[in-house]
Amino acid sequence: MIRGPRITEIQALRNSLASDLIRTPLLRCAALEDLMGEGTRIFGKLEFLQRTGTFKARGALAVLSSLSDAQRAAGVTAVSAGNHAVATAYAAQAVGASAKIVMISTANPVRIEACRMHGAELVLVDDVHEAFHVAERIRETEGRFLVHPFEGPAIATGTGTVGLEICEQCDQFDAVIVPIGGGGLIAGIANAVKQLRPKCEIFGVEPSGADSMHRSFDAGEPQAIDKVRTIADSLGAPFAMPYSFELCRQNVDRLVLVDDLQLRKGMGTLFQRMKIAVEPACAASTAALFGPLRQELSGATVILVFCGSNIDWDTFARQAIFEKLNAG
Repeated sequence: MIRGPRITEIQALRNSLASDLIRTPLLRCAALEDLMGEGTRIFGKLEFLQRTGTFKARGALAVLSSLSDAQRAAGVTAVSAGNHAVATAYAAQAVGASAKIVMISTANPVRIEACRMHGAELVLVDDVHEAFHVAERIRETEGRFLVHPFEGPAIATGTGTVGLEICEQCDQFDAVIVPIGGGGLIAGIANAVKQLRPKCEIFGVEPSGADSMHRSFDAGEPQAIDKVRTIADSLGAPFAMPYSFELCRQNVDRLVLVDDLQLRKGMGTLFQRMKIAVEPACAASTAALFGPLRQELSGATVILVFCGSNIDWDTFARQAIFEKLNAG
């Protein structure tokens, strides 16, 4: 059986990366509580305030900090719709390595520009399946280290620092809701939280158009999807992988699905009620709480992981749905 990183390992990594990472706030979301009613307490873990705008910097720095001098000299490559690309570019710059990153050509321009700002060389391709093939070719021909977006012990240790911080910042909570793309974020958070708060329930939320973890749970082994069909492009992993899948199977209590309409309404709710403009992936935990988990978690103390937000205003305005919402 695969063993997840121990809390002592996660703490050691957090301490070693203290100068390059931000301990993001965990804030009470009173405006969302007013909508839920029934005594529900809601806290948001604001990972969109992390360096590079998402949690991805944690995993990327964890991986690059573990590389040998020779590996850093050869440089790194990565595959991403945007957020992992920006994080890898930042981490490479932080450790003095070069980065050649494969991105989807439809990626948000804000993310593309952020990669270039951190000194990365970009290769743009048409779809995520092609992107993985191109990155593998770069790895083979140029000797660059492939920084995977969601798989492996280093990634889980890095994302585990989110779970560690949540447990340090909130004494008592009943549930944590985490968006799922490839599963690296929830694998790390769930592994850490279950060691410190074993009675807490961990809920994972996927877009219905990118449900590789749901399919993997049903099949009992990692599965792939033929195409990503969701506006939440940063949750659009084409497949699950063994390490993150197994950590999820060990520690995640339940998976739920949300569709694009629910994601768009979640974006609007967060803007109207909390005055934050976030990308669809970041609204997934909110969409799950006010959708499939509303009755189940009514009256509970819930942590929403706001995974990140690299989005421009025009895209946000096109995607978000604003409604007149009444308390309760």
